[in-house]
Amino acid sequence: MNENKRLIVQTKLEELLGSRKVYYQPPENLKMEYPCIRYSRGGISNHHADDINYIGKTRYDIVVIDKSPDNDVIGKILELPLSSYDRHYISDGLHHDIITYYY
Repeated sequence: MNENKRLIVQTKLEELLGSRKVYYQPPENLKMEYPCIRYSRGGISNHHADDINYIGKTRYDIVVIDKSPDNDVIGKILELPLSSYDRHYISDGLHHDIITYYY
């Protein structure tokens, strides 16, 4: 994976959240501050033509975590091209909204 590509995604998510509380594959012992975004690489999608890879997009699994069920950053992320909303769940009293984003 291209590190520059991931740093672009990091910066974009920080801008949308309006905070630096954006964590890439954080270790289990890291105490996150809320609201925040946790994201990880979910895979790579390649498109082929004539047996050659010509477009490769990295899939990021983004989790918006907040005490409130209505965080504005969810809508902002969904305005990005190639993003889609997957699901919502509550764990430990925190709302988790899962978004898939290809970049």
